[in-house]
Amino acid sequence: QVQLVESGGGLVQPGGSLRLSCAASGIVFSINSMDWYRQAPGKKRELVAGITSGGMINYADSVKGRFTISRDNAKNTMYLQMNSLKPEDTAVYYCKVYAYSSRWGGFDYWGQGTQVTVSS
Repeated sequence: QVQLVESGGGLVQPGGSLRLSCAASGIVFSINSMDWYRQAPGKKRELVAGITSGGMINYADSVKGRFTISRDNAKNTMYLQMNSLKPEDTAVYYCKVYAYSSRWGGFDYWGQGTQVTVSS
């Protein structure tokens, strides 16, 4: 059974920091990429940051210089260090894993989401 377990969300004041984690288990295919998405109330889900198995990284312009994505391939775990948080970072944050099989193709797996609230 595939599980993506996110943790680390919470309430933080503007300018504060949080570190999100996403631990993947039960995925039998090779994990190609791991991504963080977020969805604020009334808005579309958007890509925040992504990292490939080879270490290529991309960030949304809105978080560049403030957020850092990393992963531990041995543990199938991804992290998102969020610094200098702003109220507009408030959202539910989701992790997504893309796994690939040469026989069966590609699969997306999503976590359940963790709430991040930035407010004074």
